[in-house]
Amino acid sequence: MRRLTMLLLAAVALLVSVPSTAAGAAFPTDPRITAAVAAWKYRPVYVDPQYTSVAGADQVDAMADRIRSTELPVFVAVVSSGDWFQEKGDTQLLAGWLAHANGKPGIYLVMDGDTTYGATHLVRADVPTYTYARREESMDKQLSSYLNTVRVADRYEPTAARTTPHPPLPERTSTRKPFTVGKAIAHGFGGLLLGLFGGALVAGCVLGLAALVARRGGGRL
Repeated sequence: MRRLTMLLLAAVALLVSVPSTAAGAAFPTDPRITAAVAAWKYRPVYVDPQYTSVAGADQVDAMADRIRSTELPVFVAVVSSGDWFQEKGDTQLLAGWLAHANGKPGIYLVMDGDTTYGATHLVRADVPTYTYARREESMDKQLSSYLNTVRVADRYEPTAARTTPHPPLPERTSTRKPFTVGKAIAHGFGGLLLGLFGGALVAGCVLGLAALVARRGGGRL
């Protein structure tokens, strides 16, 4: 009975730590995701408290105004990301988790101060994976620069944002041919022939030049 109880508790903990949307996509519990989704109920821009110095109220208002002029819904999260977070440096994956947690079609952007990462969710659009900020470019200008690259067209399929990591790259394998005495002799013989041929060529050039000089000077070799 005790073992059954422990198994049930473990199953419940797993369901809590990895919520699922109606579409079946899974995303982890993360305070950044929770805070962003809660803030998006009131405005499309969430700024983590540690970024208020670079994205103040005036910039947030400018970002919201730029979003309102966009053809598609846009949701922005100004948060930290990197290898030490659950997405392991795959910030576009974090954007996908945010999209599924929010549950609304649109363009989802993660901004960390100098880079903007994006993902589309169930909309007919194409966006760059990321863009870099120009020197000392404000957050609202970064957002505007990114949104200027968004392409909206019917030819783009409205797919769901990615919620799983990319598969690992295959390891590069190389087979070195074994070293044999025969190969060593062959390489040595080839090098010897090349040396003899090169020496004879140089000697011929020197003798020809000497003969030419001797003829012009009336001398003898």
